[in-house]
Amino acid sequence: MPNNLYTFLTEWRVEAPREMVYEILKEGRDYPRWWPDVYLAATHHGSGLSDGIGDRIDFHTRGRLPYRLHWTAEAISHERPHTIEIAATGDFVGNGRWTLSEATTGTDIRFDWVIRAEKPLIRLLSPVLKPIFRWNHEWAMGRGLIRLKAELTRRQNAEKGVSGAPK
Repeated sequence: MPNNLYTFLTEWRVEAPREMVYEILKEGRDYPRWWPDVYLAATHHGSGLSDGIGDRIDFHTRGRLPYRLHWTAEAISHERPHTIEIAATGDFVGNGRWTLSEATTGTDIRFDWVIRAEKPLIRLLSPVLKPIFRWNHEWAMGRGLIRLKAELTRRQNAEKGVSGAPK
């Protein structure tokens, strides 16, 4: 396995309907609004297809470490409300897949992320600093869970007509 290849598995559980979770995760252009710790900017490029396959989003992201990443996510498949799959290019190259399953009280979320770091600094340092880069990814995903829960609460409150929902 190349030193710059990373395989990440993230599993979350949230107390919200799967359809609502799906709607939030499939709209990558909104990530900077609800997940601002990691997603600094997102520029959407529509494919023109009604199902959104082929849509691309250029992301500018960061973690806890002092570097930024520029990458593009392209929607390659989805099945409402079960799966969303993307192909990544740019500072890293690979595939990501969100899988959503109904849980007794909410939704189980799984994110499989298999990427090759192509940003020169990360590719160069991967043989030595791979555990630190893994920690950085885990920090980013931990922030994602916190922010997703806040966004779900905001949307659930908005549906109920509750004012003052968290941002």
